[in-house]
Amino acid sequence: MTSGESFYGGIPVFRGFTSLMDPALYAPLPDDWSIGVADIVDSTKAIAAQRYKAVNMAGAAVIAAVTNALEGREFPFVFGGDGASFAVAPSDIAPAREALAATATWVREDLDLKMRVALVPVGAIRAQGLDVRVARFGPSANLSYAMFSGGGLAWADAAMKRGEFAVDEAPAGTQPDLSGLSCRFEVIPAARGLILSVLVMPARGADPSAFRKVIEDIIHLVERSPDGGRPVPAQGPPLKWPPQGLDFEARTRRGGSLLARRASVLAYTLFVYLIMRFDLNVGGFVPNVYKRQVVENSDFRKYDDGLRMILDCTPQLERALSDRLAAAARDGVVHYGLYQQDAAMMTCFTPSALRSDHVHFIDGARGGYASAATALKAMMA
Repeated sequence: MTSGESFYGGIPVFRGFTSLMDPALYAPLPDDWSIGVADIVDSTKAIAAQRYKAVNMAGAAVIAAVTNALEGREFPFVFGGDGASFAVAPSDIAPAREALAATATWVREDLDLKMRVALVPVGAIRAQGLDVRVARFGPSANLSYAMFSGGGLAWADAAMKRGEFAVDEAPAGTQPDLSGLSCRFEVIPAARGLILSVLVMPARGADPSAFRKVIEDIIHLVERSPDGGRPVPAQGPPLKWPPQGLDFEARTRRGGSLLARRASVLAYTLFVYLIMRFDLNVGGFVPNVYKRQVVENSDFRKYDDGLRMILDCTPQLERALSDRLAAAARDGVVHYGLYQQDAAMMTCFTPSALRSDHVHFIDGARGGYASAATALKAMMA
């Protein structure tokens, strides 16, 4: 296996999420690539302090910073709520390292959170007898999201938390390029009863075929629900002015005082709000097309050595999922965490509103993935 920037782009895109666990969809990463991992230290405390949006903004900032550092070159990544993971070719390791270091500094200085970041060689993962394999899932014709299998991503995350392969913060005042990162939409209330955060990981020593069967059962249960449990309504998420995320977006901007950046974002978001509110076509931007793409592109389900989903579901579906997972846990096949809340939230990365491949990360609005992970850890204790 050799390197090449064309590796990821050459992986065929699969469309049906029910095919997720088919090993034929996953290609092994080249040996000379590296895995980037990041997460918020003590995210549970931050969530207890109701800093949900700050935690999500930090995780999405990793993806925005690395994307901009790579000048838009396609690479596999996954948003984890309180962090993110990605893979880069050898030629992109240096700019990715700089982006990670700068993001860690920005998260501490502007969000008052501490972020761990690391770059782990794929070779070090394979030396542990694990692998990193990647697939491309297309939720729509507009874009694809990476899915990871092989156990290597989970090992890299654990290694980072042990302090291995650490990337040091950049000097104070270093600002990553976070162009395109925003959080203008309001929280999205549950339409079917509740928003359910789902996290399912294989138990240590679990039979792979038994784990695959559990994941496929869970996906089939969800697929039978309206819109596959998508938490974003067909008309798009709510939009108000001034936006809830005004201060966060101002902090992503470079140059000038924070007050001046807030004023700039306030003016720009008013312009955007009026365009969207009155459905005005401006310079090739068509609001209804963009709203449809926001819905289609929402990243509410994924796989990165475990299944992650944010679902808008009925209490009956929640019970069915809980029962299936509890049975699998009793059989020693899975560890899992579920967390109920009344709304979802969206963090957006839109390098260009005129392109169709803008990405929209979904999490629960009251802790989401991080709270589900806390429940999962309690099960493992």
